Amino acid sequence: MQYCSACGQPVTSTIPAGDNRLRDVCTSCGTVHYQNPKIVAGCVPEHEGQILLCRRAIEPRRGFWTVPAGFMEMGESLAEAALRETWEEALAKVEIGPLFAAVDVIHAGQLHVFFSGKLSRPEFGAGTETIETRLYRPEDIPWSELAFPSIRIALEQYLDNRRTGNQLVHLSTAPRSIRG
Repeated sequence: MQYCSACGQPVTSTIPAGDNRLRDVCTSCGTVHYQNPKIVAGCVPEHEGQILLCRRAIEPRRGFWTVPAGFMEMGESLAEAALRETWEEALAKVEIGPLFAAVDVIHAGQLHVFFSGKLSRPEFGAGTETIETRLYRPEDIPWSELAFPSIRIALEQYLDNRRTGNQLVHLSTAPRSIRG
């Protein structure tokens, strides 16, 4: 950051009084510009034992598979963000279930959270950020073609929870590589 979004004057990196980290601070008005992780909310939609995946039409990782997920918007809850992203990417309406995984993606400054979701009817399609959507039986998931490590973590946790009946939220950290 070079200029203050509050007054337009230059910023400098310094540790503000009472803080313990370098922050961008305006040299004129003193505004501290915090940079915090962004939240990505997603859903693992299931219909009759099959999981709905989307093939990405955008970078990064165009052409790779993912669950419907994307950045949370101001004014919406985590669950609302997951529902919206499922509609935008997969043209699917789901009944949102419990939150089951949270993945720290430290190198990208993101936190990815995942809910289970029930797709009552196999009605879905490709939104503007999606090339195609498809239902997969767990044994047919294209593991080597998943877009991000956080998606692999979420799917593995979802399937493990389904197998064991566990309802606890699994917390993990994604590896620093985008290939997973």
